[in-house]
Amino acid sequence: MPDVRISSPQGRWILFTTILGSGMALLDATVVNVALPRMGEDLDANLSALQWTVNAYMLTLAGLILLGGSLGDRYGRRRIFVVGVVWFAAASLLCGLAPNAEVLIAARALQGVGGALLTPGSLALIQASFHPDDRGRAVGLWSGFGGIGAAVGPFLGGWLVDGPGWRWVFLLNVPLALVCVPVALRHVPESGDGSTAHGRFDVLGAALGALSLALVTYALIEADWITAVLGVVLGVAFVYVEKRRPDPMMPLDVFASRQFTAVNLVTLCVYAALGGFFFLAVIQLQVVSGYSALAAGTALLPTTLLMLLLSARSGALADRIGPRIPLTVGPLVSAAGLLLMLRVGPDASYVADVLPAVLVFGLGLVALVAPLTATVLASVDVARAGLASGINNAAARAAGLVAVAALPLLTGMSEEAYRSPDAFDDAFGQAMLWCAGALVVGSVLAFATVRSLPPGCRKPECRTNAAISAPPLEGGPTRKRLAS
Repeated sequence: MPDVRISSPQGRWILFTTILGSGMALLDATVVNVALPRMGEDLDANLSALQWTVNAYMLTLAGLILLGGSLGDRYGRRRIFVVGVVWFAAASLLCGLAPNAEVLIAARALQGVGGALLTPGSLALIQASFHPDDRGRAVGLWSGFGGIGAAVGPFLGGWLVDGPGWRWVFLLNVPLALVCVPVALRHVPESGDGSTAHGRFDVLGAALGALSLALVTYALIEADWITAVLGVVLGVAFVYVEKRRPDPMMPLDVFASRQFTAVNLVTLCVYAALGGFFFLAVIQLQVVSGYSALAAGTALLPTTLLMLLLSARSGALADRIGPRIPLTVGPLVSAAGLLLMLRVGPDASYVADVLPAVLVFGLGLVALVAPLTATVLASVDVARAGLASGINNAAARAAGLVAVAALPLLTGMSEEAYRSPDAFDDAFGQAMLWCAGALVVGSVLAFATVRSLPPGCRKPECRTNAAISAPPLEGGPTRKRLAS
C-alpha cells in the first residue's frame, strides 16, 4: 500500500514535481488565450486560425491522453511523465520560434502530445504514492495549485504580451522543464502496473479516437456537416473497437462504476463551460472593454487567489461530506458568475462589473474542482489510476475543444469578429448564456447521479464505490475486483 505522507520531505517533493509538470500543461491551456489578438495581428491570422491555435493543442491532448495514462500504468508513471515534460518543452520551443500561423498550429499539436503524456501521469503518481488518508488533501493541493496554473495564465500571458512579446508565452516552458525533470528523477518513486506490460498497444483505438475528435472539431470550426457525420461514425467505430479488443486503450468495464461514469458526465458539462469562458473572456476584455493584454489577464487574478487559498480545504470537505453537494453547488455558483459577465461590455468598470463576476465564478471553481478530481480517482482501483485520470482528462479536454470550436458557430461569430467590438460583444453575451447553461446541466447531473460517501468513511469499499450494484460489462472484472 502506498505510504508517503504529505508532511514528509518526499511527499513535498512529489507534490512540487507533479504540480510543476501538470501546471505547465494547464498554464498553456489558458495563457495562450490572452495572446490571441496579438498573435492574429503579428501573423495576419483570421478567427479560424486563432481557434486552431487553441484547438490543435487541445485536440492531440484529448485524443492521446488515454494512451498517455495507459503508457504510464504499463511502463512506469514517472518515466512517461518525464518523457512528457521533455517533449512538451521541445514543442514549446518550436512554438516560440514559429514564423507563421501554420507552423505555430503544427507546433501546438506537438505540444498536446507532450501534455497527453505528462498530465495523467502527474495525478496517477499522487494516487499511487500517497497514503490513502492523505490522498484527498494531496489531490486538493494538486488541483488548487494546478488550477492556479490555468487561472494565472491570462495574467502571465498579458504581462508577456505587453512586455517581451507573445513568443515568451511558449519559451517560458523550457526553464520550467529544466527544473522539473531532475527533481522528478531524484525524488519521485516509480510506479506502474507491470502485469500489463506484455499486451500490445491499441494503435487502432488511439487513431480512431483522435481522428473522430479532429473531424468533429474541423466540422464545427468550418461548418462542414459532412465531416461532422464522418467524425461521429468514427466515434462509434472507436467504441466498437474498444469493446472487442482484448487489450483496449479505454477498457469499457471501467464504466461499470456508476460513480465514475456520472462524474465524467459532469466533467463534460463543466469543462465545456470553462473552455468557452477562458477562450472568450480575455478577448472580450481587450477587444470590447479596451483593456490592455496585461490588464485583461490581471482581471482574472481573484480566481487564482481563491483557488490557492481554498482548494485544499474544499478537497478535505468533500472527503468528509461526500462529493454530491460540492459537485451540485459548485457549477451553479460558477454559472451565476458567468451570467454576471453579461455586464462586461464597452468601458466596463473592473470593480463594478468584472470583479463580482470573477469572484463568484472562482468560488464555484473552488467548490467543484478538487472534489471532481478526487471522486474520479476514488471510483476505481489504484492500479487503474492512470487510466481513470486519462479518461477524465480526455473528457475535460474534449469538452473544452468542442466548446471553442462550437461557440463561434452557435453565436454567429464571423472570421473577423475579434476585430469588431460590436460584433464580438454580441456574440460574447450569447456564448456566456450557453456556458452558464452547460454548468446548470452539470449541476443537475451531479445531483441526480453522484452518490455521496458516508461522512468520515475511510474504508476502501467506501472510497472505491464497491456498494454500486451495477453488474460488470461482459468480459469485465468482477464487482469485487472493482472495489479492491
